[in-house]
Amino acid sequence: MPDLRVRVLDARLGVRVAFLSPEEARVRDLRDGERVLLAHRSGVASARLVVSGELAGEGEVVVPRDMAEGAGLAEGDAVSVRTAPMPRSLRHILKKLGGQPLSSEEIREVVSDIASMRLTRVEVAAFALANHVWGTTMEEIEALTKAFLESGERIDFGRSVYEKHSIGGVPGNKVSLIIVPVAAAAGITIPKTSTRAITSPSGTADTMEVLAPVDLTVSEFKDVVSRAGGCIVSTERMRLAPTDDAVNSVTRDLLIDPEGLMIAGIMAKKLAVGCRNLVLDIPTGSEAKVESLEEAESLAAKFVEVGRRFGVRVNVGITYGGQPVGHAVGPALEAREALEALMGGGPGSLVEKSSCLAGMLLEMAGLAARGRGTEAARELISSGRALEKMREIVEAQGGDARLDPSDVPVGQYVAQLRSPASGYVTKVSNAAVKAVAMAAGAPREKGAGVLLHAKVGYRVEEGDVLMEIYAERESKLTEAYEVATTLRPVTVEGMLLRRVPEY
Repeated sequence: MPDLRVRVLDARLGVRVAFLSPEEARVRDLRDGERVLLAHRSGVASARLVVSGELAGEGEVVVPRDMAEGAGLAEGDAVSVRTAPMPRSLRHILKKLGGQPLSSEEIREVVSDIASMRLTRVEVAAFALANHVWGTTMEEIEALTKAFLESGERIDFGRSVYEKHSIGGVPGNKVSLIIVPVAAAAGITIPKTSTRAITSPSGTADTMEVLAPVDLTVSEFKDVVSRAGGCIVSTERMRLAPTDDAVNSVTRDLLIDPEGLMIAGIMAKKLAVGCRNLVLDIPTGSEAKVESLEEAESLAAKFVEVGRRFGVRVNVGITYGGQPVGHAVGPALEAREALEALMGGGPGSLVEKSSCLAGMLLEMAGLAARGRGTEAARELISSGRALEKMREIVEAQGGDARLDPSDVPVGQYVAQLRSPASGYVTKVSNAAVKAVAMAAGAPREKGAGVLLHAKVGYRVEEGDVLMEIYAERESKLTEAYEVATTLRPVTVEGMLLRRVPEY
């Protein structure tokens, strides 16, 4: 049977599908809706077949752009299309869905089939949901970490590498944009890698992308670290534990972040860049990913244990996560606020958290005495050395080293939420702030987000601005404002929350 030629459909459908004409499907004895394998020069990819005389012509197979990129297919490539056998790893996923733990070999097969695109997006989602519902044993986490690591590239910087990571879950957590230049200014090699936001309005990579490109190749990544001592980049283009990225693309849509998969993904990416010293931030509080101190300590112990099994020294900082970090939420707004902090301004809570975590790195590296790291980190900020290092990093990554916060563009459409009463702010809801910022378009639309004017403990008067909502499109601003008025992200003591009619 002659090969078919690939035609790439200029659309991202979010599903792995291959389109064949009725005639091509007939001669190959293929049926609409069945699983097929596309075998090409560098591998195979699994997809669901769609028989369509409108989209596919004679001698071609049509695939959407996102599938082509993930499978390594290019316009005009020769491929064979045949019925795909049911992957054995699917039985392992069904086993996990039934609440049974998987062996190391079973996990290796699942991860291998995710990496080679033999599993559909729905099947990957089933694997993620099984881990979310039933949890993941320490042995499974170790096996997942190893399998994720082996699915991609590994980088050797030829020197001791330090890293910082936050498990996320709290809006506005832009501390890495302060911590990385502080550590690098002190002489620490810190190649900070980050995924894009999974369940929040902005991840570290989303925020840094406002200032400089983050999708670097491996050679560009190594060059930046060689020149500046540190960087803040996305892992997606470099194929560092890429199977974790494939899983994250599904969990992002499901708005979940299964603990075992999260631990394995984070540790695999740190191992991929040769990290042997890690400071981990676990924000804890109401509506954070981790709500209680007991849960935080349990999660910290798991990270420390996985680190021990792979030879990584892990120091954990359990930080306050009961309300957003700083005042800005959303990529561009957070980038502005991080720069202001590096310039000696910014909210005190943001500077304090960043200094504490950066201080832990300085102490781990022997550059500050135990208990004196925070002070040393603050001095690197106040002296301007951290800001100069950030300019180096941004320029090395291809951005504009001038770094003027006022030059960072934000959404042109703005709405204000005002206090209906005088009193003190008693709560700022993480969940509601995230919902408003994401309704405004964050993180995909970089200028979208929320700027809080009042946080817990602030005194406000009736009519004072509690928060501003920014959007790049008027329709998104309207949507976000409706969410804000419904959820009321900021609670002021004395507010009438609801009136129940008398009968």
